[in-house]
Amino acid sequence: MDKQYYKEYYKLEREHWWFMARGEILASLIKRNINPNKRLKILNIGTATGGGTAMLEKFGDVTSIEYDEDCCQFLNEVLHIPALQGSITELDFDDNSFDVVCAFDVIEHVEDDAKAASEMLRVCNKDGFVFATVPAFMLLWSEHDVVNHHHRRYKINQFRSLFKVQDSNVVFKSYFNFFFFFPIAAVRILMWPFQKGKVKAKANAESDFARFNTGFLNKLFYKIFLMEKSILKSIRFPFGVSITLMIKK
Repeated sequence: MDKQYYKEYYKLEREHWWFMARGEILASLIKRNINPNKRLKILNIGTATGGGTAMLEKFGDVTSIEYDEDCCQFLNEVLHIPALQGSITELDFDDNSFDVVCAFDVIEHVEDDAKAASEMLRVCNKDGFVFATVPAFMLLWSEHDVVNHHHRRYKINQFRSLFKVQDSNVVFKSYFNFFFFFPIAAVRILMWPFQKGKVKAKANAESDFARFNTGFLNKLFYKIFLMEKSILKSIRFPFGVSITLMIKK
């Protein structure tokens, strides 16, 4: 991947409706469920171009980890966002090192997802928090997942079971991106007859992030998705395009 790709992704993380609304929803969950008066020591795994790190810096001191070596170089040399190159399955930190350990849409990229969950818990402090999101439902599997090198999509209890903790440790668990579930599911199910066997990405295939990322629709979709920020204060969605899970160690 060249630097132009990362420049484009940097813009997506800060202007695309999905990234913008998701960031505000995740920030609101941190404010509601984790002590906002304490300066937290935070680990952000899967930094990409730093959108999640920028959000987390509102709550404490962030250590950023990125698996992709070229992306890590781009973070450090071009964006001047300090980042360490490393893997979620082999975190180079002592046990009980962080107050909050985050992986936003990362674990679906990892073949050994159980090991990823175990490592997140290991480096999290006692009484600290593990906070993660993943895409939901193999029903929604598409070219988008292939292009983005996903191994799987999850059901909520399947994802929760990766973290071998008691139910009492689960602080927050819900599907989200609820309102877009219906149109996305309809489009992807309608595409099934045209897909023979396992979905494969075409040579010119694009991630869904390349669509509806400017103009009126971008603003409209942002407002629709952002409504969930308030709704999730009192309601847990029974399904959605994504899953969010917060666990107290």
